[in-house]
Amino acid sequence: MTQTSKRYAGHIRVLCLRRLVPVVLVGIAPISGHAWSFEHATKDKVLTALPKLEQAAQQVIASDGVPGISIAVVYQDKVIYLKGFGVREEGKSDLVDADTVFQLASFSKPMASTVVAAIVSEGVASWDSRIADISPSFQLYDAYPTAQVTVRDLFSHRSGLPGGAGNELEEIGYDRDAILQRLRQVKPSSSFRSEYSYSNFGLTAGAVAVAKAAGMSWENAAEAKLYKPLGMSSTSSRYADFLTRTNRATLHAQLDGKWRALAKRDPDAQSPAGGVSSNALDLAQWLRLELGKGNYDGRRLIDAEAISQTHMPLMARGKNPVTGGWSFYGLGWNVEYGRYGEVWGHAGAFSTGARTLVSLLPAEELGIVVLTNAFPTGVPEGLADTFFELVMTGKTTKDWVVEWNNIYGQLFGPAIDAAVKRYGTPPASPLPALPLSAYAGTYFNPYVGKAVVAEKDGTLEIRLGPKSESAFPLSHFDRDLYTYRPSAEMPNMPVAVTFEIGPDQKASQVKIDDLNELGLGVLRRIEIDRPASP
Repeated sequence: MTQTSKRYAGHIRVLCLRRLVPVVLVGIAPISGHAWSFEHATKDKVLTALPKLEQAAQQVIASDGVPGISIAVVYQDKVIYLKGFGVREEGKSDLVDADTVFQLASFSKPMASTVVAAIVSEGVASWDSRIADISPSFQLYDAYPTAQVTVRDLFSHRSGLPGGAGNELEEIGYDRDAILQRLRQVKPSSSFRSEYSYSNFGLTAGAVAVAKAAGMSWENAAEAKLYKPLGMSSTSSRYADFLTRTNRATLHAQLDGKWRALAKRDPDAQSPAGGVSSNALDLAQWLRLELGKGNYDGRRLIDAEAISQTHMPLMARGKNPVTGGWSFYGLGWNVEYGRYGEVWGHAGAFSTGARTLVSLLPAEELGIVVLTNAFPTGVPEGLADTFFELVMTGKTTKDWVVEWNNIYGQLFGPAIDAAVKRYGTPPASPLPALPLSAYAGTYFNPYVGKAVVAEKDGTLEIRLGPKSESAFPLSHFDRDLYTYRPSAEMPNMPVAVTFEIGPDQKASQVKIDDLNELGLGVLRRIEIDRPASP
């Protein structure tokens, strides 16, 4: 795999996934370019393609590719297609339609860039505003990036902040303020502005700072600057609002070859990066605004220059692993140069069960949104590529859903298999553990906070996070190594928890592998009455 394809694969890997699997990369070599022949879109070509798009979506549902799909298509400032397929929840009869609200995951990022562009239009901040000037409390690991990092840096993922930073803290229950405060402890993965590293909480920091400059919370800013002006009444950046929607899609992940509603996902901590919920009906209006370059219903809602900045290629991501098009990141948008010219787009994924996509051909004034309620699947990309090929060439050359399913199928499977192979079955003759009291205690570091290991019914359990609400059983593996299974959507995947024993024959520290991707998952034993926060 080349360096450029690794960048693209890494981007797929961290699309707002609930719990990142360490060192999972999509091992796809770049596909060489082709000379593609096509004519520009016309209304007749678009309308001719729609029945075949619908047939492809119906085939996905019939083959149990995902439980539900919702699609919106916009052409020349008109919403020309809105339809749902399948069910909101597997095993139930409620059908998906254009009004069904889905969690968008990282599809939220280009919407966040639209909100920021609206605020930039008002002159309150600019894409080049330094975070130190508009939100002085935010800090990175080093002094120079802290002083110089801008909104543009954070929205294009070039601050040096490692991609997974903060995701693990969100998983164990920390809120946005606590996570952003802790990012200053994370060593950079590269020098400032030198490399692309897709970061949910980096973009969140930039968005929150701009909203603060406008005197608003992020959630209120998104509503005031985008959702209300476009009449997007079913769209919100608050998880609580999603839960009030009667017509909403449930998340699904695969277990034993079947789609199951295994987990829920509250993404409020990273709301700008992954917390929007919406439906095809509302998102079609947003497509009109984007394709109109800030114009909507004959009115200019966003300054043309402010919104055009979001679509400029800034950081190279490599080649699209299926189409071979060169891909870059702009400001919350992927900008790709492929078979039909420039493409603006973004995918979203929660490992708990969401897959979404927006894809626009601006020169053709054509855009599509595909929302699904399952993970892993390449259905959104597959349907979008099918539609664009039908419009631009009049036929399909391959099964694009199969091509993209192969990509997403590689995300977790190999990692789970490797973890199960290593930790799924204890050794035939494991070394015995010390008495449980040797491991029980409270452990702490300034990044993760507290981990409480306690005896319960003759075994150990571990509690993590600021409230220590969720308890996970620890299974003995070998001497001082235990395992636990923290992810509801990946219940078969064991994670190592390793204790280090001190001279007093008690554990002096514990390393929790899924919290240690950045080297910050080692916690030292503390006295119970010692303050457990910095």
